[in-house]
Amino acid sequence: MKDYYQILGIEKTASDDDVKKAFRKLAQKYHPDKKGGDEAKFKEVSEAYAVLSDRKRRAEYDTYGKTFAGGGPQGFGGFDFSNFQGFNGQGFDGQAFEFDLGDIFGDIFGGGASTRRGRDISIDIELSFKESVFGAERRVIITKTGTCDVCGGSGAQKGTKMSSCPTCNGKGEIRETRNSFFGAISTSRPCPRCHGRGEVPETPCSNCRGEGVVRKEEEIHIVVPSGISDGEMIRMPGKGEALSGAAAGDLYVKVHVKRDASFSREGNNLLTILPVKLTDALLGGAYRVRTLDGETMIEIPAGVTHGEIVRVKGEGVPFGRNSRGDLLVRIDIQFPKKLSKSAREIVEKLRGEGL
Repeated sequence: MKDYYQILGIEKTASDDDVKKAFRKLAQKYHPDKKGGDEAKFKEVSEAYAVLSDRKRRAEYDTYGKTFAGGGPQGFGGFDFSNFQGFNGQGFDGQAFEFDLGDIFGDIFGGGASTRRGRDISIDIELSFKESVFGAERRVIITKTGTCDVCGGSGAQKGTKMSSCPTCNGKGEIRETRNSFFGAISTSRPCPRCHGRGEVPETPCSNCRGEGVVRKEEEIHIVVPSGISDGEMIRMPGKGEALSGAAAGDLYVKVHVKRDASFSREGNNLLTILPVKLTDALLGGAYRVRTLDGETMIEIPAGVTHGEIVRVKGEGVPFGRNSRGDLLVRIDIQFPKKLSKSAREIVEKLRGEGL
């Protein structure tokens, strides 16, 4: 008995979406119409998909090791390929049916016009520690393919008209039919002349030569949210490379945060180190502490220990609508390296009292 799960490389607990993704990947690899394809392997993965994509037949297969639709899954005669989007036929008799590969096999032949988009690009920016906590704005100039400013992306000279593309008859795509062991397989691709728009300029724009896009410098306004961490990415949809007749790609901004001499982050809290004199650690005292907003006074409790944390509410990293983390002040007791004669006598007396 064939193990359809093993053929698709998935677990028995795989979801319907996992089954489809696995089949899409293997179909792209083995499709006989592709260079280096394997018709036998393609039939095998198609057979597995035909069963595992149908909930009823998958349940039968899981229970009995076979299905009962048309004689079982031991050959193509028992399969109902109506699961494929666009199937409209009566069997495997050559030309009796047609597949629309826009869904399952879209990746194999490049997909339709709707799958086209411009290239994603990325840049790096540097922030101070304070900017990463409270947010910031940057304006950067990058060179990329963008919409033509002269024609607004239409590709037509200003004041001239667009006409229906003669190559695709205004449809924006070219449909092709190929023969395979399935029969006639129809695929579509963007029209190379109009780039999927269905229209071409009667008089091409002199700036972009009718393409609608040009290589140019563009200023990008970046808004950095508060609380961003070092290494995080900001995605800016549609700010990547433009593509004629398709959506632009995205811009990814990688953030680098400079280290601060006084503060470090622990989630939404800030951590700082406060040097405290030994006498104040023993007796308590008031200290002025630097915050990202300025300064604040804190009370050091008598008997505080080295490394103990004093928490200052609401002086940390902003998060949510109106919330902020805390400032964590770590006590660093400063022990004197040398003692005067009088100080030593005092310490000796304290030791004698068991302190």
